[in-house]
Amino acid sequence: MDGLLIYQNNIQILNNLQQIFMNDSTPLLKVDGHLATITLCRPKVANRLASEDLAAMCEYIETINANNQVLVTVIQGTGKYFCSGYDISEVAKTSQIEGRSFGEMVDAVENCRTVTVAAINGGVYGGATDLALACDFRIGALTTEMFMPAARLGLHFYYSGLVRYVTRLGPDVARRLFLTCEKLDAQAMFACGFLTHEPVSDLDTKVAQLCETLAAMAPIPLLGMKRFINEITHHRADKSTIDEQVRRTIASKDIAEGAAAWAEKRKPVFTGS
Repeated sequence: MDGLLIYQNNIQILNNLQQIFMNDSTPLLKVDGHLATITLCRPKVANRLASEDLAAMCEYIETINANNQVLVTVIQGTGKYFCSGYDISEVAKTSQIEGRSFGEMVDAVENCRTVTVAAINGGVYGGATDLALACDFRIGALTTEMFMPAARLGLHFYYSGLVRYVTRLGPDVARRLFLTCEKLDAQAMFACGFLTHEPVSDLDTKVAQLCETLAAMAPIPLLGMKRFINEITHHRADKSTIDEQVRRTIASKDIAEGAAAWAEKRKPVFTGS
């Protein structure tokens, strides 16, 4: 089954289950072939994350990292919102506990072995904006909006989150969003780089198409370049390691398959070897 059908089937299953989880639960993980989907399941509170959700998210990323078949991970919300971050009343008690803090959970998402896609179906607020920024791609619906109210709430944001804002959006946009707490609509989110694609009316189809495209790529360069783009962004990339990865692809069966498919005008069938 191709990536598009897998994602569409996952969406249908999750839509059918949504009513079951309307009373809120920890996030759900579904793995189907090359695709993993993490669904936030607290729609009554705009998918706000609780302490147990942070642990579940980290556990899911570890599970995905250990499954070499998975190439793409989608993070999505149920209901009207993507995620409203962490409960401000709990921030002082539980969000900064070393080893299971909110920032460490988001760091785990950024460092996920697979390519990650945030399917932003509605509002994304507070720490959830950093969760979305940690993903490699961010696709939003027309109704998507975001704002970062940390300063308004008396909270100084954590180090890695500030780094993500500055490296992905630039210091001027980071200042605008953190220091004024300005709310942006979907078009403004795209204009400033928060969304990697123009907002769409049919989010599920757009995300499914992107997942299908990604899953069809050769795994070694796909995952390697995802990793090294992040490392270059954070000034910790090692040239010799990248050179070794280049040599690995040159010696791979997949590069021969890619060349043959190109010459024969067909879709390549990659094996990751």
